[in-house]
Amino acid sequence: MDIWDIRTLDVQPHQPEILRSDDGVARVIAIYLPAGEELQEHEVHEHAYLIVADGEVELSRRGDTQTAGAGTVTHWDPQERHEVRATSDARLILVLAPWPGPGHPSRRGERST
Repeated sequence: MDIWDIRTLDVQPHQPEILRSDDGVARVIAIYLPAGEELQEHEVHEHAYLIVADGEVELSRRGDTQTAGAGTVTHWDPQERHEVRATSDARLILVLAPWPGPGHPSRRGERST
């Protein structure tokens, strides 16, 4: 069993911490996003689950913006473009599954089945 108290981890801005990564399963990442900073519009190859552990963020997708506070869980499909902006200092958990997803650069050269 692995247990992390996200509120007490020393995660620094711009230095996400990979908490666990299992090929074929998932990757779990802790992120500290200071107020006013953002994860600019992007997409990933995996399903992305974002959990707000502390603070508040704005989540945007195709012009639709929603506020999310502590306890909120959000899901984006693979290749779904989105952005995250902290309205207060925020501690986030990002789960990418399966890891790595189809089309991820680390999987280049693999054959599809």
